[in-house]
Amino acid sequence: MAEKLEVKELDQVVVRFSGDSGDGMQLAGNIFSTVSATVGNGISTFPDYPADIRAPQGSLTGVSGFQVHIGAGKVYTPGDKCDVLVAMNAAALKTQYRYAKPGATIIIDTDSFGPKDLEKAQFATPDYLGEMGIDPDRVIQCPLTTMVKDCLADTGMDMKAMMKCRNMFALGLVCWLFDRDLNLVANFLKEKFAKKPAIAEANIKVIQAGYDYGHNTHSSTVNVYRVESKEKVPGRYMDITGNKATAYGFIAAAEKAGLKLYLGSYPITPATDVLHELSKHKSCGVITVQCEDEIAGCSSALGASFAGALGVTSTSGPGICLKSEAMNLAVIMELPLVVLDVQRGGPATGLPTKSEQTDLLQALFGRNGESPMPVMAATSPTDCFDAAYQACKIALEHMTPVVLLTDAFVANGSGAFKLPEMAKLDPINPPYVPEELKGKWTPYMRAENGTRYWAVPGREGFAHILGGLEKDSNTGAISTNPENHDLMTRLRQQKIANIQVPDLEVDGDADADLLIVGFGSTYGHLRSAMDELRQKGYKVAQTHFKYLNPLPKNTAEVLSKYKKVVVAEQNMGQLAAYLRMKVDNFVPFQFNQVKGQPFVVEELVNAFTEIINK
Repeated sequence: MAEKLEVKELDQVVVRFSGDSGDGMQLAGNIFSTVSATVGNGISTFPDYPADIRAPQGSLTGVSGFQVHIGAGKVYTPGDKCDVLVAMNAAALKTQYRYAKPGATIIIDTDSFGPKDLEKAQFATPDYLGEMGIDPDRVIQCPLTTMVKDCLADTGMDMKAMMKCRNMFALGLVCWLFDRDLNLVANFLKEKFAKKPAIAEANIKVIQAGYDYGHNTHSSTVNVYRVESKEKVPGRYMDITGNKATAYGFIAAAEKAGLKLYLGSYPITPATDVLHELSKHKSCGVITVQCEDEIAGCSSALGASFAGALGVTSTSGPGICLKSEAMNLAVIMELPLVVLDVQRGGPATGLPTKSEQTDLLQALFGRNGESPMPVMAATSPTDCFDAAYQACKIALEHMTPVVLLTDAFVANGSGAFKLPEMAKLDPINPPYVPEELKGKWTPYMRAENGTRYWAVPGREGFAHILGGLEKDSNTGAISTNPENHDLMTRLRQQKIANIQVPDLEVDGDADADLLIVGFGSTYGHLRSAMDELRQKGYKVAQTHFKYLNPLPKNTAEVLSKYKKVVVAEQNMGQLAAYLRMKVDNFVPFQFNQVKGQPFVVEELVNAFTEIINK
């Protein structure tokens, strides 16, 4: 009889699921993170998948990973390395073991470690654990494939269908390891496969088998862990990806403004999920069109804005290049438009499934002429909702195109999201032309804050024409007058400068020896690095940019206050260069990586420590 199971309390833990692209690691990780969010844990996830549509089975290049960091309190990153590694085959163990902590628990499917599997994974000997220096006592060696076949033998499922359930056995083992309630998992699967109840029941059966295998076989040799939530804020929560949160932010903004939402888009990794998600919400008045190319996607969204809708277009870096002409048209026509750029590794096709912050200067300046445009960057998967909402608010209230930067890391990653109340969201009030101007209004007549009034076509007495040629500021007629062009250029610039954005906030020590600066998706890693440095006794502070144009009004004040400032970004120094342009005598230290992977907190801590000690 097995000994009574010992359950140990932990503050946080990192689990990494890995296997072939067809092994369902993303789904297993997503279910585990959803269940964790449901019980109130802080979560942060990182899907790490290859660009191959389907690499050869068992190959080193075809390994797909999904890392989940759960915590008793707020979690800022998916974690540098994992406490538990699930390796569904030899290639997964070979490529993913470097992400495991010393002493990590490893779960493997021994049925996928045969001679051919080891050969594909380029192991030199049958002793794969010894070859990698892994202590066998840390490894749960399970004939997972065999057990799934036995579990489903009486279901009548064919072999291919059975093999699709292997990920659920691994998930059951992990749920046992972390004392998770399988009822929550079962509810998730019943909802996901509501139209295919037989598949749901088969997966639930396999998860239970994985859970029972762990309990019955390893309960006296392996500890079970529990991560209890320390702070529970009442509300309805969901595990949400950045792309889904972005889509919800667009829907909420359109609803708040009383407008139809139109998305014109062309599929591109890693932005396509926004198109997929919005296409599900026709009941909310959402219109989605998958256009023939990026140019058409942006141009159609601009046409929708001219017609009085909230026009949005989504893409990644290569698509921004193609959209730039239509974006420039939105600048001179002064129409609301939101351009979502889910950044990925470049240049050209680059690293389609990996993450960078290399489109910043393109978003700020990548158009012809003087074409000022607000630019924002979401700081986390859950912040994508607010960033999308605020981007729409700025576009609609200031009659301007807005670029919203996310990236593959926050777009595909997820966090525990507390669903907001619509009544508590900021109001959105487009500057519709007042009725009293009827008969006197011209297309570029402006409100007090410099924003052009919006006359929706079809409104009697406000017929007008807009276009790409410069217009007279008074009459709206085509003009090549030098003084008028200079005036219109300055008016467009001043309109953007007048936008009120929140001041920079500084966390950490007021008398810090080092200020850590970043923008967008690196917030969590930089925050974690600051926390670790402060725990070591260093005086450190952090500030982070969400609004990049216009910059917060206190930018110069904050950056000039500290002895040393380091700007850390996943590019070769674009934010640092931009800040040097905007802030007098600003010469920061820089930390730059372009690896297609998130920052590693340990590397940040080491680099920042060196700067402090210089």
